Amino acid sequence: MKEKIIEVSIDLFGHNGFTETSIQDIVEELGVTKGTFYYYFKSKEELLMEIHLRYIDELLQNQDEVFIKNTKSEQKLYDIVYMIMKHIEGHGQSARVFFREMQHLNEEHLKDIFKKRDLFRQNLNKVIQEGIDTGEFRQDLNVEIVALAILGAVNWSYHWFDPKGKLDEKAVSTIYIDFMLNGLKAT
Repeated sequence: MKEKIIEVSIDLFGHNGFTETSIQDIVEELGVTKGTFYYYFKSKEELLMEIHLRYIDELLQNQDEVFIKNTKSEQKLYDIVYMIMKHIEGHGQSARVFFREMQHLNEEHLKDIFKKRDLFRQNLNKVIQEGIDTGEFRQDLNVEIVALAILGAVNWSYHWFDPKGKLDEKAVSTIYIDFMLNGLKAT
C-alpha cells in the first residue's frame, strides 16, 4: 500500500501541485481511509520527502554505475546525460515533483536533498575535470559552470521532453552531448 500511496501522490502532485493536493485527495483516489495514509506517513511533507529521496537516490546509484563501466570522460558524460534523460522519460512526474515541489520541504529535509543533489553535481565536476586532465576536454573550461550548464539543460527537459515525440531520449542525449562538446561554431 505504501508504494501505491507514493505512486498516486506523484501523479496528483505532478498534475495538481503539492499544495493543491490534499491527503483526502490521495486517499479518495486509492479508495482507502486517512488512517491508511497515516499508517505509512506522518504527514504530506514526509511523503514528499520520500518521493524526493527516491528520485535523487536512484540517480546517484545510476551515476555510480556509469562511473564503474566507463573509463573515458566523454563516454561518462554522455552516459550521465542519457541516464538523466532516460530517468525523466521513465519517471516524468517524479522529475516534475522533484524539481517543482522541492520548495515545500522544510529546512532539515532540504539539507538532505541538497547534500545529495550537490554530490551528484560534484561527481559531474569530477568527470569534467578528469576530461580536462586527460586532454579529452579543453584546458580553459570552468568546471563548475560547465557542470551547472549541463545539469540546467538536461534537468529542464522534464518540462518539454515527450518520450513519444519525434526524438527519443537517446537522440536528445546525442544532440545535447554534441552541442556541449562541439558547440555551435563551424570548424
